[in-house]
Parts: sequence; C-alpha cells; structure tokens
Amino acid sequence: MAIGQAKIPATVVTGFLGAGKTTVIRNLLENAGGRRIALIVNEFGSVGVDGEVLKGCGDALCGEDDLIELANGCICCTVADDFVPTMTALLERETPPDHIVIETSGLALPQPLVHAFNWPEIRSRVTVDGIVAVVDGAALADGHLAFDEAAVEAQRAEDEALDHESPLEELFEDQLNCADIVLVNKADLVADAALESIEAGLKARVRDGVTLVRSRQGAVPASVLIGLGAAVEADMAARKSHHEMEGHEDHDHDDFATFVVEIDAETDREALLDRVARAVSDHPILRLKGFAAVAGADARLVVQAVGPRVNAYFDRPWKPGETRRSSLVVIGETGHLDADGIARTLQG
Repeated sequence: MAIGQAKIPATVVTGFLGAGKTTVIRNLLENAGGRRIALIVNEFGSVGVDGEVLKGCGDALCGEDDLIELANGCICCTVADDFVPTMTALLERETPPDHIVIETSGLALPQPLVHAFNWPEIRSRVTVDGIVAVVDGAALADGHLAFDEAAVEAQRAEDEALDHESPLEELFEDQLNCADIVLVNKADLVADAALESIEAGLKARVRDGVTLVRSRQGAVPASVLIGLGAAVEADMAARKSHHEMEGHEDHDHDDFATFVVEIDAETDREALLDRVARAVSDHPILRLKGFAAVAGADARLVVQAVGPRVNAYFDRPWKPGETRRSSLVVIGETGHLDADGIARTLQG
C-alpha cells in the first residue's frame, strides 16, 4: 500500500442462518453508490447473491470474481487456511476493491475473525469499518433465537471444521457483544408492542453506543451500514466473547502471536523449504510467510506455508542496492510457539 493511502474498509455481517443476512447484503450491493465491493461468503446454504447482483454495485464495477465463497467450514475455525490467504489474494489484485463485505456463517464467533485483521499481511491495508449483527425479529417474538433452530444445529453437525461447541445463546451473545449495529430484521412481521419489547431486551445486552435499526426484507440504506469508521480490530477489549467475560480461554484462536526470523546468509532453495516444512511439522505454526535470498538466484523467493502445505515462487528480481536477506514471519497461537526452537530450525 502506498504511503498515505487509506485502508480498505471491511464490513462483517453476522447472524444465524435464516435471519436475513443475504437479503441485507443483496440490498447493500444494489445500492452501493458506485463503490467497487468484494463479497466473501461463508454462510452455508446462502443463496441469492450472484455475479449479476454484484454488478449492480456500480455499473459493472463489480464482477463475478468479486464474489468469493469460503465453503470449508466456519470462518473463525479456518482463519489460517482460508480467510487470511483469501484476503491476501484480494489485496494483491491489480485493482483492489473499495470495500469488502464478509457474510459469516451463523456459527462463527466474530471475535476470532476480527482478530485476524491484525495479522501482518492484513492489518496495514484493511480496517474493520463495522460489525452488523442481523437478528430475526419474528423468531425473537416467538421466543427463539433463529427461525429454524433445528436447521442451525444441522449446520453445526455438517461442519467438520467447527472446533467450538458454543450453545446458540452464547453465539448470540458473542454476536451482540461485537456488533456496532444490530439489525432487527423482519420487523414487518412483528406487532409493535412485541417489537418494542424485543428492542428493549436487545438494548440491555449491547454496549453503549450500539445502534438498533429495524428492517423489512433487509432493506437498509448503504449509508447506514457502511462508513462507520469503527476500526473494530483496535477495539476488541470492549467486545469480549462470552468465554472471555467468564474468564475462560478455551476457544483457542482468539489471540495470535507473531515473530520474525531473519536469515542473513543466502541459502539453498530446497534446503530452506525442507527446514520450513520441518518447522511447521514440529511446531503449532498457523501460518508462515516471507521472502528469501537464494544462492545463485537473482530474484527474491516468496515462501508461504499454511498447515502442512509449503509453497514457493520467485516474485521479482532483487533491486539494485537492495540487501539480499531472508525474512520469515511466523504466526501462531499465543503461548504455544517456541520462538527460539522455530528460529533454530529455520536458520539451520
């Protein structure tokens, strides 16, 4: 990102399956006011948002390649494997988007996802403009958190990547705790007295300053949902999850640790990749990424590792006068990384 260039804002839309997230997003895209919007969809069974709708966000400024589906499981449980690489690829496009909208799975804990915006390759280029929690007003009026709680539980059972068993009430609490706007959708299906009671209950549960908005069929002006400037990623101390408020730390990717391993001497390509593979195999590294100076090569080697997968390619020649060195960023969970041991493995 060029010096002085503003960060790309991102809006995260949470809510249980059936609450109306997709309808809200469809309306947002159709009234985007000329913004080029990229949409990352993580909700299973989500329908109704396609390339044609995306093109409505600005006279064909947005196309089918701006719709990205993450279908490997709950986004907060596949941060390293799916979300971070997707965001990185999006930012490295020749023409990055003006705004990013992320529709989460209804089972996603919003806090770990927001923490991912502090990962090195993202934090300098993107900011979380705001969190929109869509709640089903009609379901709440009937005493339920979701229109079809059985369908939500079935969704949980189908997600092999899901690594948290939070009850629906706790997930609902986490979504409210993280929200900047709570959208009470399907308000037209609820009697006024019941709607006022629902809103009173929601106001008692959210942080001061959180806005409650009624919506019918997800129709809310784009100016209400985006441009909040909340910089959520820097405000997570005020948006604690249920387990954080109870003093638990059992959702194990809420906090990430990052450190850099420098390798001064030029190295053999295959030997370096072997050491990277050994490091990610022997240690709980979520992601490794960086550049390397390879002996006998005039170009810089990009090294990336996610889980057991290690990839490398030459991206550009070394610039005149540029110091040829290897610098690898290691990312993992706080308290789980042996930085000295990893450094010894990588440095050989």
